[in-house]
Amino acid sequence: MDVVIRRAVLDDVPAIMEIYNESILSSVATFDVEPKTFEDRVEWFLSHDDKYPIYVAEMDGYVVGWASISRFRDRYAYRYTVENSIYVRDNYRGMGIGSKLMKALIDASKELGYHTIVSVISSQNVESINLHKKFGFKVVGVCKEVGYKFDQWIDVVYMQIML
Repeated sequence: MDVVIRRAVLDDVPAIMEIYNESILSSVATFDVEPKTFEDRVEWFLSHDDKYPIYVAEMDGYVVGWASISRFRDRYAYRYTVENSIYVRDNYRGMGIGSKLMKALIDASKELGYHTIVSVISSQNVESINLHKKFGFKVVGVCKEVGYKFDQWIDVVYMQIML
């Protein structure tokens, strides 16, 4: 089955929300602990614009993953740095969808004139760490036990790629 990567549209919000909520409830890929509402995800979607795009991965018209570039921090000096996020439906992981989404994010970040992408990843999310390494991200730091989810302390790995 072919995977199509395209810019997300407002009609994709329910699928994006479903994929994200799946990760909230079943993994440490995100440190959110409560499922997001539709209204919350619409607000998040609308906070992204042409400078901070969102992409979806589609197979036969079905959204199986999403990825975004977001502002890294609010202060002006950070304006050339972005943070990435990639989420793939549980049953579609390991099929190369994350790689296709990552390529779209890196290409868009270069085209938009960003200097670097930072990724903040749970140390337990080995698949995501390996995906980032595959694309040239390097580990630049680890924060010990900064997250607490599922009755355990979790380290966070900071990874970065210079564009």
